[in-house]
Amino acid sequence: MRIKVNGVELCVETFGDPADPPALLVGITMLSWPDQLCAALAGRYVVRYDLRDAGQSTFVDPDAPTYDLRDLVKDASELLVALNLGRTHVVGMGVGGFIAQLLALDHPDQVASLTLVSTRPVAPGPVDPDLPDHAPEVMEQLFGRPKPDWTDRNSVVDYVTSSASLMSGSWGFDEQDVRASAGSIFDRAGRTAKAQRASHLGTMFAAIDCQPRWRERLGEITAPTLVVHGDEDPFFPHGNGVTLAAEIPGATLLTLPGVGQGVPRVTWPAVVDALLRHTS
Repeated sequence: MRIKVNGVELCVETFGDPADPPALLVGITMLSWPDQLCAALAGRYVVRYDLRDAGQSTFVDPDAPTYDLRDLVKDASELLVALNLGRTHVVGMGVGGFIAQLLALDHPDQVASLTLVSTRPVAPGPVDPDLPDHAPEVMEQLFGRPKPDWTDRNSVVDYVTSSASLMSGSWGFDEQDVRASAGSIFDRAGRTAKAQRASHLGTMFAAIDCQPRWRERLGEITAPTLVVHGDEDPFFPHGNGVTLAAEIPGATLLTLPGVGQGVPRVTWPAVVDALLRHTS
């Protein structure tokens, strides 16, 4: 379904019984959260959505956005109101974790609990001196190779699968899952190169204004917080998760051994169990 919020339309999908406690999953597209993972969160009313300029939500120009990070936070806040969800368990992954952190800071009355997956406490760009940055050897492999034909499905699926193999850690890569997910994301997004790059890579985050900083405010977060982070994450290295858990009052850190970015299928038993306990 498409829901109008903050001057745009967001494409939204739900799983489960609306009478159950709500959980909002924030990634780049709704397919950042696989169907089977959403279904495994039984006993929660799961809501996932496409960010603007991704998937099937309002698309204008992710390379020259006229909105900033706070607009993406307002999108999420107004979505919770539009769906009449009340206090909601918020789960943010990767750059979706930026939105989740700011939702908890700026709209604390809407956030029942916070879960941060594979993210960091600072915006795109240079990191703070005490935080580990992207692994340079992996970034060189990621961005130094030929780009795909973003309008060709097979080319995109091959490229995204290769990228995932670099980002997944020694235990987290499942080629079948990655190829299926990449194909599904391609099929849902617009057929232009810009639309595909935004939906697969979240390229709008490289262009939007993410200021002001929020790391210095992490101590204001009152929602019970779970931080989930792979100890072989080359993009947002594990030290970022350690810092989030240390600087958010009372936060708990779940480290996923041998895992890079995200929550691959091999982690689902541990992650689902942790999420269900955290949101109980």
